[in-house]
Amino acid sequence: KIQTVKIQVKKLNFPRIRNLPNKIFCEDDTGKIEIVYFNSREGYIRKLFPLNEFVIVSGKINYFNKKYQITNPDYVTSLENQEYITKNIPKYNLTKGINEKKYRSISEQVIDNLPKIDDWLDENFIKENKLINWNESIINLHTSIDGKKNQSRSFRRIVFDELCANFLTLSENRKRIKINKSPKLFDNKNSELIKKNLPFKLTDDQEKVLDEINQDLLSDKRMFRIIQGDVGSGKTIVSLLSILNVIKSGYQCALMSPTEILAKQHYTLIKNIFKNENFDIEFLTGKTVYKSRKTILNNLISGKIKLLIGTHALFQKKINFQKLGLVVIDEQHKFGVKQRSELAKKGGSDCDVLLMSATPIPRTMMMSLYGDMDISKITEKPAKRKKIITLSKPEKKINELWPFIKKQILNRNQVFWVCPLIEESTFLDYSSAKKKFEIINKKFPDKVGLIHGALKSEEKNEILKKFLLKKISILVTTTVIEVGIDFPNANLIIIENANKFGLAQLHQLRGRVGRGEQQGTCILLFKEGLTKNAIKRIKVLKNSNDGFFIAE
Repeated sequence: KIQTVKIQVKKLNFPRIRNLPNKIFCEDDTGKIEIVYFNSREGYIRKLFPLNEFVIVSGKINYFNKKYQITNPDYVTSLENQEYITKNIPKYNLTKGINEKKYRSISEQVIDNLPKIDDWLDENFIKENKLINWNESIINLHTSIDGKKNQSRSFRRIVFDELCANFLTLSENRKRIKINKSPKLFDNKNSELIKKNLPFKLTDDQEKVLDEINQDLLSDKRMFRIIQGDVGSGKTIVSLLSILNVIKSGYQCALMSPTEILAKQHYTLIKNIFKNENFDIEFLTGKTVYKSRKTILNNLISGKIKLLIGTHALFQKKINFQKLGLVVIDEQHKFGVKQRSELAKKGGSDCDVLLMSATPIPRTMMMSLYGDMDISKITEKPAKRKKIITLSKPEKKINELWPFIKKQILNRNQVFWVCPLIEESTFLDYSSAKKKFEIINKKFPDKVGLIHGALKSEEKNEILKKFLLKKISILVTTTVIEVGIDFPNANLIIIENANKFGLAQLHQLRGRVGRGEQQGTCILLFKEGLTKNAIKRIKVLKNSNDGFFIAE
Protein backbone atom coordinates (compact mmCIF):
# COMPACT_ATOMS: atom_id res chain seq x y z
CA LYS A 1 0.00 0.00 0.00
CA ILE A 2 1.02 3.63 -0.24
CA GLN A 3 2.37 4.69 3.15
CA THR A 4 4.11 7.71 4.63
CA VAL A 5 6.97 6.90 7.03
CA LYS A 6 9.34 8.99 9.17
CA ILE A 7 12.79 7.36 9.03
CA GLN A 8 16.44 8.04 9.81
CA VAL A 9 19.05 7.80 7.01
CA LYS A 10 21.80 5.32 8.02
CA LYS A 11 23.81 4.55 4.88
CA LEU A 12 23.95 5.47 1.18
CA ASN A 13 25.02 2.92 -1.45
CA PHE A 14 25.97 3.98 -5.01
CA PRO A 15 27.13 0.94 -7.05
CA ARG A 16 29.63 1.69 -9.81
CA ILE A 17 28.04 -0.85 -12.18
CA ARG A 18 25.62 0.38 -14.84
CA ASN A 19 21.91 -0.40 -14.43
CA LEU A 20 22.21 -1.26 -10.73
CA PRO A 21 19.97 0.90 -8.54
CA ASN A 22 21.14 3.36 -5.88
CA LYS A 23 20.03 2.35 -2.37
CA ILE A 24 19.48 4.28 0.84
CA PHE A 25 19.34 2.21 4.05
CA CYS A 26 17.03 3.73 6.66
CA GLU A 27 15.44 2.72 9.94
CA ASP A 28 13.25 3.79 12.88
CA ASP A 29 12.41 2.22 16.26
CA THR A 30 10.34 -0.51 14.61
CA GLY A 31 12.68 -1.79 11.90
CA LYS A 32 14.62 -1.20 8.70
CA ILE A 33 13.63 -0.18 5.18
CA GLU A 34 15.52 0.33 1.90
CA ILE A 35 14.75 3.22 -0.43
CA VAL A 36 15.64 2.22 -4.01
CA TYR A 37 16.19 4.60 -6.94
CA PHE A 38 16.66 3.64 -10.58
CA ASN A 39 18.25 6.13 -13.02
CA SER A 40 19.00 8.77 -10.40
CA ARG A 41 21.96 11.10 -9.87
CA GLU A 42 24.20 10.72 -6.83
CA GLY A 43 24.29 14.45 -5.99
CA TYR A 44 20.48 14.67 -6.02
CA ILE A 45 20.15 11.72 -3.63
CA ARG A 46 22.81 12.99 -1.20
CA LYS A 47 20.88 16.28 -0.99
CA LEU A 48 17.52 14.50 -0.40
CA PHE A 49 18.89 12.05 2.19
CA PRO A 50 21.38 13.75 4.57
CA LEU A 51 23.14 11.06 6.69
CA ASN A 52 21.76 10.45 10.21
CA GLU A 53 18.95 12.97 9.65
CA PHE A 54 15.23 12.12 9.82
CA VAL A 55 13.23 12.41 6.57
CA ILE A 56 9.62 11.77 5.59
CA VAL A 57 9.13 9.38 2.67
CA SER A 58 5.85 8.55 0.97
CA GLY A 59 5.40 5.76 -1.57
CA LYS A 60 4.32 2.21 -2.26
CA ILE A 61 5.86 -0.25 0.17
CA ASN A 62 6.93 -3.68 -1.09
CA TYR A 63 8.37 -6.69 0.72
CA PHE A 64 11.25 -8.12 -1.30
CA ASN A 65 13.94 -10.64 -0.21
CA LYS A 66 12.62 -10.45 3.36
CA LYS A 67 13.20 -6.66 3.39
CA TYR A 68 10.83 -3.69 3.21
CA GLN A 69 11.44 -1.43 0.23
CA ILE A 70 10.09 1.72 -1.39
CA THR A 71 11.13 2.06 -5.04
CA ASN A 72 11.24 5.58 -6.55
CA PRO A 73 9.11 7.16 -3.76
CA ASP A 74 6.41 9.76 -4.59
CA TYR A 75 7.73 12.26 -2.01
CA VAL A 76 10.80 12.78 0.14
CA THR A 77 10.88 15.81 2.40
CA SER A 78 12.33 17.13 5.65
CA LEU A 79 10.46 17.13 8.97
CA GLU A 80 9.21 20.72 8.66
CA ASN A 81 6.97 19.70 5.74
CA GLN A 82 5.35 16.85 7.67
CA GLU A 83 1.88 18.39 7.65
CA TYR A 84 1.83 18.86 3.86
CA ILE A 85 2.74 15.24 3.18
CA THR A 86 0.27 13.62 5.59
CA LYS A 87 -2.58 15.76 4.25
CA ASN A 88 -4.98 14.06 1.81
CA ILE A 89 -3.27 13.38 -1.51
CA PRO A 90 -5.78 13.27 -4.40
CA LYS A 91 -5.17 10.07 -6.39
CA TYR A 92 -5.90 10.34 -10.10
CA ASN A 93 -5.07 8.01 -12.96
CA LEU A 94 -1.96 9.63 -14.38
CA THR A 95 -1.21 9.99 -18.06
CA LYS A 96 2.24 9.43 -19.50
CA GLY A 97 4.66 12.26 -18.88
CA ILE A 98 2.99 13.67 -15.78
CA ASN A 99 3.94 12.46 -12.31
CA GLU A 100 1.96 12.54 -9.11
CA LYS A 101 3.85 15.51 -7.70
CA LYS A 102 3.07 17.62 -10.76
CA TYR A 103 -0.55 16.49 -10.75
CA ARG A 104 -0.88 17.39 -7.10
CA SER A 105 0.41 20.91 -7.68
CA ILE A 106 -2.01 21.36 -10.62
CA SER A 107 -5.00 20.13 -8.61
CA GLU A 108 -4.02 22.44 -5.71
CA GLN A 109 -3.95 25.44 -8.05
CA VAL A 110 -7.38 24.52 -9.42
CA ILE A 111 -8.87 24.08 -5.93
CA ASP A 112 -7.32 27.35 -4.67
CA ASN A 113 -8.79 29.28 -7.59
CA LEU A 114 -12.18 27.59 -7.61
CA PRO A 115 -14.88 30.17 -8.39
CA LYS A 116 -17.81 30.36 -5.96
CA ILE A 117 -20.67 28.73 -7.86
CA ASP A 118 -24.34 29.29 -7.12
CA ASP A 119 -25.58 25.84 -6.25
CA TRP A 120 -28.11 24.28 -8.63
CA LEU A 121 -29.81 22.54 -5.72
CA ASP A 122 -32.19 24.47 -3.51
CA GLU A 123 -30.77 25.45 -0.07
CA ASN A 124 -33.66 23.78 1.79
CA PHE A 125 -33.34 20.62 -0.27
CA ILE A 126 -29.61 20.43 0.63
CA LYS A 127 -30.39 20.83 4.34
CA GLU A 128 -33.29 18.39 4.41
CA ASN A 129 -31.26 15.66 2.71
CA LYS A 130 -28.16 16.22 4.83
CA LEU A 131 -26.11 17.11 1.74
CA ILE A 132 -23.60 19.97 1.49
CA ASN A 133 -23.13 22.49 -1.28
CA TRP A 134 -21.06 21.72 -4.35
CA ASN A 135 -18.09 24.05 -3.70
CA GLU A 136 -17.63 22.78 -0.19
CA SER A 137 -17.77 19.12 -1.23
CA ILE A 138 -15.19 19.51 -4.04
CA ILE A 139 -12.75 21.31 -1.71
CA ASN A 140 -13.24 18.74 1.06
CA LEU A 141 -12.68 15.82 -1.28
CA HIS A 142 -9.31 17.25 -2.30
CA THR A 143 -8.03 18.54 1.00
CA SER A 144 -9.55 16.67 3.92
CA ILE A 145 -10.06 13.14 5.14
CA ASP A 146 -13.45 13.16 3.30
CA GLY A 147 -11.69 12.02 0.14
CA LYS A 148 -10.79 8.72 1.80
CA LYS A 149 -14.31 7.91 2.98
CA ASN A 150 -16.94 7.10 0.38
CA GLN A 151 -19.61 7.50 3.08
CA SER A 152 -18.69 11.15 3.68
CA ARG A 153 -21.19 13.95 2.99
CA SER A 154 -18.90 15.40 0.30
CA PHE A 155 -18.83 12.10 -1.51
CA ARG A 156 -22.61 11.65 -1.20
CA ARG A 157 -23.15 15.08 -2.75
CA ILE A 158 -21.06 14.32 -5.84
CA VAL A 159 -22.72 10.92 -6.25
CA PHE A 160 -26.14 12.57 -5.93
CA ASP A 161 -25.26 15.03 -8.74
CA GLU A 162 -24.13 12.21 -10.99
CA LEU A 163 -27.28 10.14 -10.45
CA CYS A 164 -29.47 13.21 -10.80
CA ALA A 165 -27.83 14.13 -14.13
CA ASN A 166 -28.39 10.58 -15.33
CA PHE A 167 -32.09 10.66 -14.38
CA LEU A 168 -32.54 14.00 -16.18
CA THR A 169 -31.04 12.51 -19.35
CA LEU A 170 -33.28 9.46 -19.09
CA SER A 171 -36.43 11.53 -18.48
CA GLU A 172 -35.61 13.70 -21.52
CA ASN A 173 -35.17 10.51 -23.51
CA ARG A 174 -38.49 9.26 -22.17
CA LYS A 175 -40.27 12.46 -23.36
CA ARG A 176 -38.72 12.04 -26.80
CA ILE A 177 -39.84 8.43 -27.02
CA LYS A 178 -43.26 8.46 -25.31
CA ILE A 179 -44.99 10.36 -28.09
CA ASN A 180 -48.49 9.96 -29.47
CA LYS A 181 -49.18 7.18 -31.96
CA SER A 182 -52.14 5.44 -33.53
CA PRO A 183 -53.12 2.53 -31.27
CA LYS A 184 -52.87 -1.01 -32.69
CA LEU A 185 -56.35 -2.53 -32.91
CA PHE A 186 -56.58 -6.29 -32.41
CA ASP A 187 -58.51 -8.90 -30.52
CA ASN A 188 -56.79 -11.66 -28.64
CA LYS A 189 -58.31 -14.64 -30.41
CA ASN A 190 -55.18 -15.40 -32.48
CA SER A 191 -52.78 -15.38 -29.55
CA GLU A 192 -55.30 -17.35 -27.42
CA LEU A 193 -55.33 -20.04 -30.12
CA ILE A 194 -51.54 -20.28 -30.13
CA LYS A 195 -51.50 -20.41 -26.32
CA LYS A 196 -53.88 -23.40 -26.46
CA ASN A 197 -51.61 -25.25 -28.88
CA LEU A 198 -48.42 -24.74 -26.87
CA PRO A 199 -47.05 -27.90 -25.19
CA PHE A 200 -46.99 -25.99 -21.87
CA LYS A 201 -49.14 -23.52 -19.95
CA LEU A 202 -47.95 -19.93 -19.51
CA THR A 203 -47.00 -18.98 -15.94
CA ASP A 204 -48.94 -16.26 -14.08
CA ASP A 205 -45.97 -13.90 -14.54
CA GLN A 206 -45.95 -14.47 -18.30
CA GLU A 207 -49.71 -13.79 -18.49
CA LYS A 208 -49.30 -10.60 -16.44
CA VAL A 209 -46.46 -9.26 -18.64
CA LEU A 210 -48.37 -10.15 -21.83
CA ASP A 211 -51.26 -8.11 -20.46
CA GLU A 212 -49.01 -5.09 -19.76
CA ILE A 213 -47.64 -5.23 -23.32
CA ASN A 214 -51.09 -5.52 -24.86
CA GLN A 215 -52.30 -2.49 -22.86
CA ASP A 216 -49.32 -0.53 -24.26
CA LEU A 217 -50.03 -1.65 -27.83
CA LEU A 218 -53.66 -0.57 -27.52
CA SER A 219 -52.81 2.81 -25.94
CA ASP A 220 -52.20 6.05 -27.86
CA LYS A 221 -48.68 6.54 -26.41
CA ARG A 222 -45.70 4.78 -27.91
CA MET A 223 -44.55 1.70 -25.96
CA PHE A 224 -40.99 1.57 -24.71
CA ARG A 225 -40.84 -1.43 -22.39
CA ILE A 226 -38.21 -3.88 -21.18
CA ILE A 227 -38.99 -7.43 -20.06
CA GLN A 228 -36.59 -8.53 -17.37
CA GLY A 229 -36.70 -12.25 -16.92
CA ASP A 230 -34.27 -14.66 -15.39
CA VAL A 231 -32.43 -17.25 -17.49
CA GLY A 232 -35.03 -19.65 -18.93
CA SER A 233 -38.13 -17.86 -17.59
CA GLY A 234 -39.80 -17.80 -21.04
CA LYS A 235 -39.53 -14.20 -22.26
CA THR A 236 -39.39 -15.18 -25.93
CA ILE A 237 -42.85 -16.74 -26.09
CA VAL A 238 -44.38 -13.59 -24.53
CA SER A 239 -42.77 -11.41 -27.19
CA LEU A 240 -43.97 -13.77 -29.96
CA LEU A 241 -47.60 -13.50 -28.85
CA SER A 242 -47.24 -9.69 -28.87
CA ILE A 243 -45.75 -9.84 -32.38
CA LEU A 244 -48.72 -11.87 -33.58
CA ASN A 245 -51.17 -9.26 -32.24
CA VAL A 246 -49.30 -6.45 -34.00
CA ILE A 247 -49.21 -8.33 -37.32
CA LYS A 248 -52.97 -8.97 -37.02
CA SER A 249 -53.43 -5.19 -36.64
CA GLY A 250 -51.95 -4.75 -40.13
CA TYR A 251 -48.35 -3.82 -39.18
CA GLN A 252 -44.91 -5.34 -39.74
CA CYS A 253 -42.56 -6.49 -36.95
CA ALA A 254 -38.79 -6.90 -36.51
CA LEU A 255 -36.98 -9.13 -34.03
CA MET A 256 -33.30 -8.54 -33.46
CA SER A 257 -30.70 -10.68 -31.62
CA PRO A 258 -27.06 -9.96 -30.77
CA THR A 259 -25.67 -13.03 -32.58
CA GLU A 260 -26.49 -14.92 -35.73
CA ILE A 261 -26.88 -18.25 -33.89
CA LEU A 262 -29.43 -16.78 -31.51
CA ALA A 263 -31.29 -15.11 -34.39
CA LYS A 264 -31.38 -18.41 -36.29
CA GLN A 265 -32.72 -20.16 -33.21
CA HIS A 266 -35.52 -17.61 -32.90
CA TYR A 267 -36.28 -18.02 -36.59
CA THR A 268 -36.65 -21.82 -36.29
CA LEU A 269 -38.82 -21.52 -33.18
CA ILE A 270 -41.08 -18.86 -34.74
CA LYS A 271 -41.55 -20.80 -37.99
CA ASN A 272 -42.73 -23.69 -35.84
CA ILE A 273 -45.05 -21.68 -33.56
CA PHE A 274 -46.59 -19.68 -36.44
CA LYS A 275 -46.79 -22.65 -38.84
CA ASN A 276 -50.57 -22.29 -39.24
CA GLU A 277 -50.46 -18.52 -39.85
CA ASN A 278 -50.37 -17.35 -43.44
CA PHE A 279 -47.84 -14.54 -43.41
CA ASP A 280 -44.24 -14.22 -44.63
CA ILE A 281 -41.36 -14.51 -42.15
CA GLU A 282 -37.80 -13.79 -43.33
CA PHE A 283 -34.28 -14.03 -41.89
CA LEU A 284 -31.58 -11.41 -42.53
CA THR A 285 -27.99 -11.07 -41.28
CA GLY A 286 -24.81 -9.43 -42.56
CA LYS A 287 -24.08 -12.70 -44.38
CA THR A 288 -27.31 -12.95 -46.38
CA VAL A 289 -26.29 -13.20 -50.06
CA TYR A 290 -26.89 -10.16 -52.26
CA LYS A 291 -29.65 -11.70 -54.37
CA SER A 292 -31.83 -12.86 -51.43
CA ARG A 293 -31.08 -9.62 -49.63
CA LYS A 294 -32.40 -7.57 -52.55
CA THR A 295 -35.60 -9.64 -52.67
CA ILE A 296 -36.08 -9.23 -48.89
CA LEU A 297 -35.60 -5.44 -49.09
CA ASN A 298 -38.15 -5.16 -51.90
CA ASN A 299 -40.66 -7.36 -50.08
CA LEU A 300 -40.26 -5.26 -46.92
CA ILE A 301 -41.07 -2.02 -48.71
CA SER A 302 -44.05 -3.56 -50.50
CA GLY A 303 -45.29 -4.92 -47.14
CA LYS A 304 -45.24 -8.57 -48.27
CA ILE A 305 -42.93 -9.62 -45.39
CA LYS A 306 -44.68 -9.29 -42.06
CA LEU A 307 -41.89 -10.39 -39.74
CA LEU A 308 -38.15 -9.93 -40.20
CA ILE A 309 -35.71 -11.69 -37.85
CA GLY A 310 -31.98 -11.02 -37.74
CA THR A 311 -28.94 -9.37 -36.20
CA HIS A 312 -27.78 -5.70 -36.15
CA ALA A 313 -28.05 -5.84 -39.92
CA LEU A 314 -31.78 -4.99 -39.51
CA PHE A 315 -30.90 -1.41 -38.63
CA GLN A 316 -28.79 -0.45 -41.60
CA LYS A 317 -29.89 2.70 -43.41
CA LYS A 318 -30.91 0.87 -46.60
CA ILE A 319 -33.50 -1.24 -44.82
CA ASN A 320 -36.95 0.31 -44.93
CA PHE A 321 -40.28 -1.12 -43.85
CA GLN A 322 -43.67 -0.27 -45.33
CA LYS A 323 -45.40 -0.04 -41.94
CA LEU A 324 -43.27 -1.09 -38.99
CA GLY A 325 -45.35 -1.47 -35.83
CA LEU A 326 -43.12 -3.26 -33.32
CA VAL A 327 -39.41 -3.82 -32.80
CA VAL A 328 -38.34 -6.55 -30.34
CA ILE A 329 -34.73 -6.65 -29.21
CA ASP A 330 -33.21 -9.57 -27.40
CA GLU A 331 -30.38 -9.26 -24.85
CA GLN A 332 -30.83 -5.50 -24.53
CA HIS A 333 -27.72 -4.91 -22.32
CA LYS A 334 -25.67 -4.76 -25.50
CA PHE A 335 -27.25 -1.37 -26.40
CA GLY A 336 -26.82 2.09 -24.85
CA VAL A 337 -29.32 4.94 -24.36
CA LYS A 338 -28.35 6.59 -27.66
CA GLN A 339 -28.90 3.37 -29.62
CA ARG A 340 -32.28 2.88 -27.96
CA SER A 341 -33.26 6.37 -29.11
CA GLU A 342 -32.05 5.79 -32.69
CA LEU A 343 -33.88 2.53 -32.81
CA ALA A 344 -37.18 4.03 -31.82
CA LYS A 345 -36.82 6.57 -34.66
CA LYS A 346 -36.33 3.83 -37.28
CA GLY A 347 -40.00 2.89 -37.32
CA GLY A 348 -41.41 6.41 -37.12
CA SER A 349 -43.86 7.50 -34.46
CA ASP A 350 -46.18 4.48 -34.73
CA CYS A 351 -43.51 1.94 -33.88
CA ASP A 352 -43.60 0.34 -30.42
CA VAL A 353 -40.38 -0.97 -28.90
CA LEU A 354 -39.99 -4.02 -26.67
CA LEU A 355 -36.66 -5.04 -25.18
CA MET A 356 -35.75 -8.30 -23.44
CA SER A 357 -32.93 -8.91 -21.01
CA ALA A 358 -31.88 -12.01 -19.11
CA THR A 359 -29.30 -10.15 -17.05
CA PRO A 360 -30.94 -9.71 -13.66
CA ILE A 361 -30.24 -6.27 -12.17
CA PRO A 362 -31.21 -5.02 -8.69
CA ARG A 363 -34.31 -2.81 -8.85
CA THR A 364 -32.59 0.44 -7.82
CA MET A 365 -29.88 -0.01 -10.43
CA MET A 366 -32.54 -0.98 -12.95
CA MET A 367 -34.19 2.42 -12.56
CA SER A 368 -30.95 4.30 -13.03
CA LEU A 369 -30.07 2.33 -16.18
CA TYR A 370 -33.51 2.04 -17.77
CA GLY A 371 -35.36 5.03 -16.32
CA ASP A 372 -36.56 5.92 -19.81
CA MET A 373 -38.53 2.66 -20.04
CA ASP A 374 -41.39 0.81 -18.41
CA ILE A 375 -40.20 -2.35 -16.72
CA SER A 376 -41.92 -5.76 -16.69
CA LYS A 377 -40.53 -8.63 -14.66
CA ILE A 378 -40.90 -12.40 -15.06
CA THR A 379 -39.61 -14.13 -11.93
CA GLU A 380 -41.47 -17.46 -12.03
CA LYS A 381 -39.82 -20.34 -13.88
CA PRO A 382 -41.91 -22.68 -16.08
CA ALA A 383 -43.24 -25.63 -14.07
CA LYS A 384 -41.28 -28.36 -15.89
CA ARG A 385 -37.92 -26.65 -15.41
CA LYS A 386 -35.92 -28.45 -12.75
CA LYS A 387 -33.57 -26.61 -10.40
CA ILE A 388 -29.93 -26.72 -11.51
CA ILE A 389 -27.66 -28.50 -9.03
CA THR A 390 -24.56 -26.39 -8.29
CA LEU A 391 -21.44 -28.02 -6.82
CA SER A 392 -17.95 -26.71 -6.12
CA LYS A 393 -14.69 -28.62 -6.30
CA PRO A 394 -11.02 -27.75 -5.74
CA GLU A 395 -9.06 -27.97 -8.99
CA LYS A 396 -6.65 -30.58 -7.66
CA LYS A 397 -9.53 -33.10 -7.57
CA ILE A 398 -10.25 -32.62 -11.28
CA ASN A 399 -9.62 -36.33 -11.94
CA GLU A 400 -12.82 -37.19 -10.09
CA LEU A 401 -14.73 -35.49 -12.93
CA TRP A 402 -13.73 -37.78 -15.81
CA PRO A 403 -15.98 -40.76 -14.85
CA PHE A 404 -18.89 -38.33 -14.31
CA ILE A 405 -18.39 -36.79 -17.75
CA LYS A 406 -18.08 -40.23 -19.34
CA LYS A 407 -21.43 -41.22 -17.82
CA GLN A 408 -23.07 -38.02 -19.16
CA ILE A 409 -21.80 -38.74 -22.69
CA LEU A 410 -23.04 -42.33 -22.53
CA ASN A 411 -26.48 -40.96 -21.63
CA ARG A 412 -26.30 -38.78 -24.79
CA ASN A 413 -25.95 -35.61 -22.71
CA GLN A 414 -23.63 -32.78 -23.68
CA VAL A 415 -21.09 -30.82 -21.66
CA PHE A 416 -19.85 -27.20 -21.59
CA TRP A 417 -16.36 -26.62 -20.22
CA VAL A 418 -15.70 -22.91 -19.62
CA CYS A 419 -12.18 -21.43 -19.22
CA PRO A 420 -11.30 -17.79 -18.57
CA LEU A 421 -8.41 -17.39 -21.09
CA ILE A 422 -7.62 -18.47 -24.65
CA GLU A 423 -3.82 -18.78 -24.61
CA GLU A 424 -1.61 -20.09 -21.83
CA SER A 425 -0.29 -16.98 -20.10
CA THR A 426 2.85 -16.97 -17.99
CA PHE A 427 1.52 -14.00 -16.08
CA LEU A 428 -1.85 -15.47 -15.18
CA ASP A 429 -2.14 -18.95 -13.92
CA TYR A 430 -5.68 -19.46 -15.33
CA SER A 431 -6.41 -22.54 -17.37
CA SER A 432 -6.34 -21.71 -20.99
CA ALA A 433 -9.05 -23.03 -23.26
CA LYS A 434 -6.60 -24.36 -25.87
CA LYS A 435 -4.57 -26.35 -23.37
CA LYS A 436 -7.72 -27.73 -21.73
CA PHE A 437 -9.06 -28.71 -25.17
CA GLU A 438 -5.92 -30.82 -25.80
CA ILE A 439 -6.21 -32.56 -22.41
CA ILE A 440 -9.94 -33.36 -22.80
CA ASN A 441 -9.51 -34.39 -26.43
CA LYS A 442 -6.99 -37.05 -25.36
CA LYS A 443 -9.55 -38.51 -22.94
CA PHE A 444 -12.53 -38.24 -25.33
CA PRO A 445 -11.07 -38.25 -28.86
CA ASP A 446 -13.20 -36.64 -31.62
CA LYS A 447 -15.93 -35.68 -29.18
CA VAL A 448 -14.61 -32.21 -28.30
CA GLY A 449 -14.97 -28.76 -29.93
CA LEU A 450 -13.22 -25.48 -29.03
CA ILE A 451 -14.72 -22.00 -29.23
CA HIS A 452 -13.19 -18.69 -28.24
CA GLY A 453 -13.42 -14.98 -29.04
CA ALA A 454 -10.46 -15.02 -31.44
CA LEU A 455 -12.26 -17.37 -33.89
CA LYS A 456 -13.97 -15.90 -36.95
CA SER A 457 -17.75 -15.98 -36.55
CA GLU A 458 -18.09 -18.53 -39.41
CA GLU A 459 -15.79 -20.94 -37.53
CA LYS A 460 -17.68 -20.30 -34.30
CA ASN A 461 -21.03 -20.97 -35.96
CA GLU A 462 -19.68 -24.14 -37.58
CA ILE A 463 -18.63 -25.61 -34.20
CA LEU A 464 -21.86 -24.52 -32.46
CA LYS A 465 -23.83 -26.15 -35.25
CA LYS A 466 -21.92 -29.41 -34.72
CA PHE A 467 -22.71 -29.19 -31.01
CA LEU A 468 -26.40 -28.53 -31.68
CA LEU A 469 -26.55 -31.52 -34.04
CA LYS A 470 -24.79 -33.67 -31.39
CA LYS A 471 -21.76 -34.39 -33.60
CA ILE A 472 -19.59 -33.40 -30.62
CA SER A 473 -20.37 -33.98 -26.96
CA ILE A 474 -18.07 -31.52 -25.15
CA LEU A 475 -17.62 -27.85 -25.96
CA VAL A 476 -14.57 -26.14 -24.48
CA THR A 477 -15.22 -22.43 -24.57
CA THR A 478 -14.41 -19.03 -23.13
CA THR A 479 -17.34 -16.96 -21.87
CA VAL A 480 -18.70 -16.34 -25.39
CA ILE A 481 -21.57 -18.75 -24.67
CA GLU A 482 -23.24 -16.78 -21.87
CA VAL A 483 -25.95 -15.19 -24.04
CA GLY A 484 -29.31 -16.99 -24.46
CA ILE A 485 -28.44 -19.86 -26.84
CA ASP A 486 -30.57 -22.94 -26.30
CA PHE A 487 -28.87 -26.35 -26.26
CA PRO A 488 -31.55 -28.68 -24.88
CA ASN A 489 -29.12 -31.63 -24.54
CA ALA A 490 -26.48 -29.78 -22.53
CA ASN A 491 -26.88 -30.87 -18.94
CA LEU A 492 -23.48 -30.30 -17.42
CA ILE A 493 -21.38 -27.13 -17.29
CA ILE A 494 -17.93 -27.03 -15.70
CA ILE A 495 -16.56 -23.56 -14.95
CA GLU A 496 -12.85 -23.32 -14.25
CA ASN A 497 -11.42 -20.64 -11.96
CA ALA A 498 -14.98 -19.90 -10.94
CA ASN A 499 -13.68 -17.39 -8.40
CA LYS A 500 -12.46 -15.17 -11.28
CA PHE A 501 -15.98 -14.60 -12.67
CA GLY A 502 -18.60 -12.19 -11.37
CA LEU A 503 -21.80 -13.52 -9.80
CA ALA A 504 -24.10 -12.40 -12.61
CA GLN A 505 -21.78 -13.93 -15.20
CA LEU A 506 -21.64 -17.26 -13.34
CA HIS A 507 -25.44 -17.25 -13.10
CA GLN A 508 -25.73 -16.55 -16.85
CA LEU A 509 -23.28 -19.35 -17.66
CA ARG A 510 -25.10 -21.78 -15.38
CA GLY A 511 -28.33 -20.96 -17.27
CA ARG A 512 -26.90 -22.65 -20.39
CA VAL A 513 -27.72 -26.09 -18.97
CA GLY A 514 -30.86 -27.87 -17.81
CA ARG A 515 -32.98 -26.23 -20.52
CA GLY A 516 -34.56 -29.52 -21.57
CA GLU A 517 -36.55 -32.03 -19.50
CA GLN A 518 -33.57 -33.28 -17.45
CA GLN A 519 -31.88 -31.76 -14.47
CA GLY A 520 -28.77 -29.70 -15.15
CA THR A 521 -25.57 -29.70 -13.10
CA CYS A 522 -23.06 -26.89 -12.75
CA ILE A 523 -19.60 -27.60 -11.28
CA LEU A 524 -17.51 -24.65 -10.12
CA LEU A 525 -13.79 -25.46 -10.05
CA PHE A 526 -11.57 -23.26 -7.92
CA LYS A 527 -7.90 -22.99 -6.96
CA GLU A 528 -6.63 -23.23 -3.39
CA GLY A 529 -6.42 -20.14 -1.18
CA LEU A 530 -9.72 -18.42 -2.01
CA THR A 531 -10.45 -14.98 -0.55
CA LYS A 532 -13.37 -14.61 1.87
CA ASN A 533 -15.33 -12.81 -0.85
CA ALA A 534 -14.80 -15.58 -3.39
CA ILE A 535 -16.01 -18.20 -0.88
CA LYS A 536 -19.09 -16.04 -0.20
CA ARG A 537 -19.84 -15.77 -3.94
CA ILE A 538 -19.59 -19.52 -4.49
CA LYS A 539 -21.91 -20.09 -1.49
CA VAL A 540 -24.53 -17.67 -2.85
CA LEU A 541 -24.61 -19.55 -6.16
CA LYS A 542 -24.88 -22.93 -4.47
CA ASN A 543 -27.79 -21.73 -2.34
CA SER A 544 -29.90 -19.96 -4.96
CA ASN A 545 -31.09 -20.30 -8.53
CA ASP A 546 -32.90 -16.95 -8.48
CA GLY A 547 -31.10 -14.41 -10.64
CA PHE A 548 -32.84 -11.44 -9.00
CA PHE A 549 -31.79 -12.58 -5.51
CA ILE A 550 -28.22 -13.05 -6.77
CA ALA A 551 -28.23 -9.60 -8.38
CA GLU A 552 -29.31 -7.94 -5.12
